Amino acid sequence: MKRNRFVEELQEGERFAEIFLVKSSRLSETRAGKPYLIIEVADKSGEISGPVWENAEKFTDICKAGNFIHLKGQVQSYRDKLQLRIEDIQPVDKADVSLADFVPSSQFDIGEMAEEIEKIITSVENKWVRNLLKNFFSRGDIWEKFQHAPAAKGIHHAYAGGLIEHCLSMAKLVDMLAGHYQGVDRSILMAGVFFHDIGKLLELQDEGGLIDYTVSGRLKGHLVMGSEMVAEEAAKIKDFPQETLVHIQHLILSHHGKLEFGSPTLPMTPEAFILSFIDDLDSKMNLIDQLRRKLKADGPQWTDYIRSLERYLLLEPYEKQAPLQQNSIEQPHVQKRLF
Repeated sequence: MKRNRFVEELQEGERFAEIFLVKSSRLSETRAGKPYLIIEVADKSGEISGPVWENAEKFTDICKAGNFIHLKGQVQSYRDKLQLRIEDIQPVDKADVSLADFVPSSQFDIGEMAEEIEKIITSVENKWVRNLLKNFFSRGDIWEKFQHAPAAKGIHHAYAGGLIEHCLSMAKLVDMLAGHYQGVDRSILMAGVFFHDIGKLLELQDEGGLIDYTVSGRLKGHLVMGSEMVAEEAAKIKDFPQETLVHIQHLILSHHGKLEFGSPTLPMTPEAFILSFIDDLDSKMNLIDQLRRKLKADGPQWTDYIRSLERYLLLEPYEKQAPLQQNSIEQPHVQKRLF
């Protein structure tokens, strides 16, 4: 079935009849005790929600997360946000839809990003670290998953190809910083870049466009799981230096930067400090990038309150920006830029 309108194109007051992917649904009650259903639906362009006031209990099974549904109704504004006034709901067979219409993906070519990462890994000077990276990112299951996995469940890089995009962007930042600060081990830091979120391959799963946690992911978390994965691979390399493994594991376990952010330990090496900062920077800049791409009006404008950043942002749409200029200073080991 061909889509007529995507979420980002919906306008207040217009009527719609469209297929959506259910992200979540919640049955609740009014103060008078009447049941109603709040459903959040999505396509590759965004998300939108709306209430079902009539026959709410009847639609709970149809509107389970992961299902596709055909909705009819009208777009309206509620508390300065668009929402759907839903008048009719029909189930849709998954075989009748194109998943590409519902699964957001990186704007960059995955094949090109993969080639860049392979070249960067080849440039790693420490032979132990280089071999560890090559073994991990060889033509196998891990490498295939790494290319297409999201980097998070929400907030930043939460789309197919998000993890490889995030890591490649961070690797480019490493090449700007590792040579700038004296005594920084580029090889170790590059390992931290490509391994810091490797546990997310086991922590998260993509079920038909819905990103959610695995049981192990919820119980252990990607920092612990990533540290374990790297240790298992290092054990396959004869005489792999224990101090090198511990240093890399420290980068993985500390990269969230603070104990309250989920890191079991704080960054305690120069490489760990840099990794934590560039991970945070790249995550926030990706969030800002997504916000800017959704702006429709011309000129600088204030966003809604961004809870994850604890502030409002003054942003301008990309269409009004001058083209980005290439850096005139050639960075070592950096291939053709994608970002």
